[in-house]
Amino acid sequence: MRLSSLLIRLVVFAIAAFGAFFASRAAVTVVETRSVIAVQETLVDQGYEWASVLGDGLQVILEGQAPTEATRFRAISAAGEMVDASRVIDNLSVADSAVLAPPEFAIEILRNDSGVSLIGLIPAETNRTDLAARIADIADGQPVTDLLEQADYPVAPTWRYALNYSLRALEMLPRSKISVNANRVRVSAISDSPEEKRRLETALARNTPDGVSLAVSISAPRPVISPFTTRFGIDAENGAHFDACAADTEQSLRMILAAASDAGFTERANCTMALGAPSRTWGDAVALSISAIGELGGGTVTIADTDVMLVAPLGTGQGTFDDVVGELQNALPDAFALAAELPEQPQVSTEGPPQFTATRSPEGEIQLRGRVPDAVTNTVAANYAIAKFGQRNLTMGTRVAEGLPAGWSVRVLAGIEALSELSNGAVIVQPDKIQVRGNTGNQDASAAISRLLIDKLGQGADFEIDVTYVEQLDPIAGLPTPEECVAQIKVVTENRKITFDPSSADISASAQAVVDDIAEILKRCGDLKIRVAGYTDSQGREEMNLNLSQQRAEAVLAALRTRRVPVGTFEAIGYGEADPIADNDTDAGREANRRIEFSLIVPEPVVEEESTLDAIADDVPIEDSADDSETE
Repeated sequence: MRLSSLLIRLVVFAIAAFGAFFASRAAVTVVETRSVIAVQETLVDQGYEWASVLGDGLQVILEGQAPTEATRFRAISAAGEMVDASRVIDNLSVADSAVLAPPEFAIEILRNDSGVSLIGLIPAETNRTDLAARIADIADGQPVTDLLEQADYPVAPTWRYALNYSLRALEMLPRSKISVNANRVRVSAISDSPEEKRRLETALARNTPDGVSLAVSISAPRPVISPFTTRFGIDAENGAHFDACAADTEQSLRMILAAASDAGFTERANCTMALGAPSRTWGDAVALSISAIGELGGGTVTIADTDVMLVAPLGTGQGTFDDVVGELQNALPDAFALAAELPEQPQVSTEGPPQFTATRSPEGEIQLRGRVPDAVTNTVAANYAIAKFGQRNLTMGTRVAEGLPAGWSVRVLAGIEALSELSNGAVIVQPDKIQVRGNTGNQDASAAISRLLIDKLGQGADFEIDVTYVEQLDPIAGLPTPEECVAQIKVVTENRKITFDPSSADISASAQAVVDDIAEILKRCGDLKIRVAGYTDSQGREEMNLNLSQQRAEAVLAALRTRRVPVGTFEAIGYGEADPIADNDTDAGREANRRIEFSLIVPEPVVEEESTLDAIADDVPIEDSADDSETE
């Protein structure tokens, strides 16, 4: 009995032990499965799909290949957020590191009145000594802060062209920021005037290296206009037109142009954004004044600072005139004062009105004709014209006459000064009107003439301006292209040669005139990249000819420099007896082979990954020659 009782207890204990064992195994399996699922889901959610998760009891094993060591560490940390970090077993591997990509070479250059600063990374092959010397020359005694680093990596072929271009731009721009890399140059600068801004933009656009994009942003201070003037008129000959237009803000400009459009103005207005407006309500006053002219159907209105002068057209009824003027007077801002005039029909004279005429021909010849009140005025007019145009260009055809209107002398001198704004044309001075007609290379000439006449003759002055802007006469826009400059040099040197004293690099006296003509062409061409190449015939030793051709090319470059040609972007290269253009076995052939050639410097074509830039056209040589052999 006792044995049975003991056996039963042992069996019950064994069953309980087995039950506990299987229960614990089941619990571990559940914990393991849930841990693996939780960790796997977390890794997938965070982008670590490359990692696999295995369970080993309570341990979680991570396997797979991580792209980087940092990624491996982040994957382990993510797993540790779901289970105790001590349960995470790291069996991850890391992929071999790829070859490091070369860094981007780039420079930030800042130049102002405090000096020049450079920061960035440049290739190890860059000559730091030459670069520092060039920057020091540009700084012209101002301090230079050089924070450049160097790295020994391959560099794109366009890097050198981009860097040279940026240094040329830096030389032209005393207040600028230039960002440069192998593919792009960005220029931000401040100029002294709108004219200087246009000149700099033209010069910078001409010399952009191929394969390098250019972004230029040059700001210019707004001009200060005094008196701040706008003049608008409507007549049968010219329709609605501006003789002068100035605005102080974009909003006032829109108001002015909207009023002009309502009055019948259809042309493109050349309005100047400027400083010097007498009131913040300038746009309102001008727009109201123009609207009044539109209601009258003609006449002129001149707004100079806070003075408004309205002249109605001939034949306007007194009632209409009073209504329009009264409405304008009440609508104008408080700061503005209105004066209005209703012209009377002129008296008819059998002798005709007195007249003074000043003309300027396209060749620059000046003629003054017509009546002047006295000999003093005649002398003053002649001296004034000489000061403006030069004595050799002046022809006087004036005569002293009595009975001229008061203020005639002032009108004559104002007419001569107005003529100076034209490249060619005429100014006709009459008692009741001044007419200015002609061509100009200045887009703002009409406004300048209007301000001049208003200043000299008053706001009530009646004048008519018909001036045409001709781009070819513009000293900036009319500059020839680099190719046109080379073509002009070819014309000058087609039948003349740059010759040298025998067996020397001294330019002969007879060739100085040729160099003078080439210098004059290059001065008109702005900033160019020119190669001056020297060649010899085959007589004499090859090394001797090579040295002599180099010396002669450098002599031509020096001669241009003494003639004040900007040769900073030029290079002189001697090629000796290479590339003959004629037979060296004849005197005529040797004469032809002894030459100086001018050509544009263009960068080599740049081949980039998966694309090829268009090939750059070959240099176009301009033949010039030396007249003696290179014999010892």
